Amino acid sequence: MCLTEETTETLYALGADDLIVGVSGFVTRPRRARQKPKVSTFLDAKIDAILALEPDVVLAWSDLQAPICAELIRQGVEVVCFNHRSVEGILSMILRLGALVGKGAEAERYVEELSAGLERAAKRGAQRRRRPRVYFEEWYDPLISGIRWVSELITICGGEDVFEELSRFPDAKRRIIADPEEVVRRAPEIIIASWCGKMFKPERLRQRPGWETIPAVRANQLYEISSSIILQPGPAVLTDGVERLLAIFDQWESICCE
Repeated sequence: MCLTEETTETLYALGADDLIVGVSGFVTRPRRARQKPKVSTFLDAKIDAILALEPDVVLAWSDLQAPICAELIRQGVEVVCFNHRSVEGILSMILRLGALVGKGAEAERYVEELSAGLERAAKRGAQRRRRPRVYFEEWYDPLISGIRWVSELITICGGEDVFEELSRFPDAKRRIIADPEEVVRRAPEIIIASWCGKMFKPERLRQRPGWETIPAVRANQLYEISSSIILQPGPAVLTDGVERLLAIFDQWESICCE
């Protein structure tokens, strides 16, 4: 039973999808996973439906799912809750999950493949003529900057996270930017938004007081990355998420570094 997307995608990648009896309603990767019974959102779960499927183990992620985990444990269900926030943590999750389901060798090969992709991305990042200053916005009201794995991937792909110090906080509350003027002062050259469940609207950024002076706004270097490939701490982040970051930085470089 997978209550979040990253464990679902990982089990499919390891050839263990036949073990999955239920998934999150938010699952999108791979698309065929949506054929499985949907038993949860992120913060809520259908406990009775989960119990009816008689899972051997339920897989969860983050302290935000602690209430669901606690209720399932009280009902006698075994729960494994991952709580990683870094690129290293994502790779570790894959290895541990593989070992849990008897796919240890497959998990090791998969991690090697993903790590090789990150090494290629890092080489491309190191070849940039100049590292762009990047502001990643995870939410818009209040402003929340990027989580640790996002910040790490920005660095790998050749950028500089202007709020890197906030990325070290695992919870969104401590990544709130109380003063929007601080974004102006840090002068990002690229702004990337990933508003979970909400369509990115560049005009919202342009209308913020003082933001018209930000280099990224002046140069129209405003981008969106789907939360499904950048805010899910699993394989998608290390593949499609990385490719999207590289493409954005390449485009910025072609426009601003000529």
